[in-house]
Amino acid sequence: MHADDPVFVAGGETTIGRAVVRGLARCGLTNIAAPSRDELDITDVGAVSDFIARTRPRFILVAAGRSGGIGLNRRLPAELMLDNLRVATSILSAAAHRGVERLLYLASSCCYPRHCPQPMRPEHLGTGLLEPTSEAYATAKLAAIRLCQALHAERSAPFLAAIPADVFGPDSSFDPEDSHVIPALIARLHSAAREGQPHVALWGTGTPRREFLFADDLGDACVTVIQYYAGCGPINLGGGHEMTIRDVATAIADVVGYRGQLIFDTSRPDGMPRKLLDSSELRALGWRPATPFRTALESTYQAFLRHLTESPNAASGL
Repeated sequence: MHADDPVFVAGGETTIGRAVVRGLARCGLTNIAAPSRDELDITDVGAVSDFIARTRPRFILVAAGRSGGIGLNRRLPAELMLDNLRVATSILSAAAHRGVERLLYLASSCCYPRHCPQPMRPEHLGTGLLEPTSEAYATAKLAAIRLCQALHAERSAPFLAAIPADVFGPDSSFDPEDSHVIPALIARLHSAAREGQPHVALWGTGTPRREFLFADDLGDACVTVIQYYAGCGPINLGGGHEMTIRDVATAIADVVGYRGQLIFDTSRPDGMPRKLLDSSELRALGWRPATPFRTALESTYQAFLRHLTESPNAASGL
């Protein structure tokens, strides 16, 4: 990449999209287009095609498509699936038609089977049933991975899918019910601490194991992959740091100052029992995560507090 290379980040308003923009900027890129959905309807193939024709990006990074935690996936499975299908088919087809030089599509570790060998490798995709609580969303993301591969096979389109670990960071949505696990727990435990609640009931058993990745580390990983990865993918983007949900909740309680009891409601679903990515191909490119987990948590919590100060409704979604 050269400093003035035009780059299009689809989903520039998302947690991952903003992190990708920062990662590109840290590498000296200055010609970055990251329109919000209000500025560009990324589900409209005609609008996307016109945008690409007008801005002529050499590189496209797709960090778009609505997502959330178990609660949102259970409540709105069709909406999540449709949005992600529309985003993928629109952007990928427009990019292929316009001859974009390189495209990186960000999928999800939910695409792996529920009972997947650990650590999870790309060849495990499609070898078993998906986790029921996120099946619709994961099916859409898996379809996008396959579309990247199909366009590569049919048209030699240089499109690549990447599968990140569970991402969190300062730009997360902090909805206590619908967000991903870390920002949702930050919102819930912050409220519990301020209200002096003696205990907080959390979903599941607390035993599932997850691999978490700070958003800015993921942004740097994306820049590394789109520049240097020569394979046809998909490629895993994981930091290698794995924790149980109970340990994550305990760490967040310490950061936000909650001293009450954490109770796990076993009548609620756990999701996948374990999600650890084999990211050896990413490591071979020389990338390593730069942010310790505790530092990442504290940074995310400070961002939550800033949003809360700026808007009383910040804790219910950004």
